[in-house]
Amino acid sequence: MSEHSANPSATRGRSRAVKAVIPAAGLATRFLPATKAVPKELLPVVDRPVLQYIVEEAAQAGIDDILLITGRGKTSMVDHFDRRPDLEERLAKKPELLAEVKRTEELAAIYTVRQPEQLGLGHAVGYAESHVGDAPFAVLLGDEFVKPSEPLLPAMLELQARTGGVVLAFFEVDPAETSRYGIASVEPAESEYGDIAEVVKVTGMVEKPSPSDAPSNLAVLGRYVLPGKIFDAIRRTDPGSGGEIQLTDAMELLRTEGVPVHAIVYRGTRYDTGMPLGYLQTVVQIAAEREDLGAEFRKWLAEFVNNGDETVTAAVLNGMRDASGGADT
Repeated sequence: MSEHSANPSATRGRSRAVKAVIPAAGLATRFLPATKAVPKELLPVVDRPVLQYIVEEAAQAGIDDILLITGRGKTSMVDHFDRRPDLEERLAKKPELLAEVKRTEELAAIYTVRQPEQLGLGHAVGYAESHVGDAPFAVLLGDEFVKPSEPLLPAMLELQARTGGVVLAFFEVDPAETSRYGIASVEPAESEYGDIAEVVKVTGMVEKPSPSDAPSNLAVLGRYVLPGKIFDAIRRTDPGSGGEIQLTDAMELLRTEGVPVHAIVYRGTRYDTGMPLGYLQTVVQIAAEREDLGAEFRKWLAEFVNNGDETVTAAVLNGMRDASGGADT
């Protein structure tokens, strides 16, 4: 893996985050037995693992220092970004494929730390302190990513550099589905941030409320940009939901102590591979949009789903159009 020098920019006297942390120590029980030996983060979406899409998202935002929080049996995640001279030699006469393989080595400098047992997202993020120090950093959960042409992270990094506080990302959900997500209560943000994106000020968060109790329909997306003081807050956070140390609780502690908490409402395309259904939907959507595969794959998929029912075919194709932002199918 190649080393990259970081040149943090400053916004109003504050440093912009140049490192990212990807918590990836979980057991992924929803995908067993596939994940008994293969980390969920390496399950392929067409021909790239989920983790590569996430690292590419960070690299696209200018972050080239990535810390993986790993667990037992997950060393292959690091291997994916390491050099393979033997493979490169075999691919010498296949330059396009060789370039794709070598690109994984050049995306970012990859570091790791082991989380001995999984005691919550806050507990996992706490293991990044020695690598991150007191500088701001991004946290990208290892089972969701956004469409490269509709980036989210650059605006989050800019907002955090201006506020110096906690920056989250939200997406709108059907009000009937709030019990599946962490839901935020918000108010309008200061006008000075209106040039960045659709920004709101966070006044509180509640985990999986019923539709009748939900303060909004804004759900937490797996992207955070945090100040270095989050580590002290994590140390002062008692176990919460599920007996685990929750990052949400640590962020709420900072908020009550006066640290500003803002969020960007993301209206682009989000891929969620955390459960089998979402993973399959992601594979189909991305395959359908690929220039090299899309046309033939969509034709086959329409024939497979149709089976004589034009109504079903139209529904499937319209769903793919919506997911791809109106791309021709």
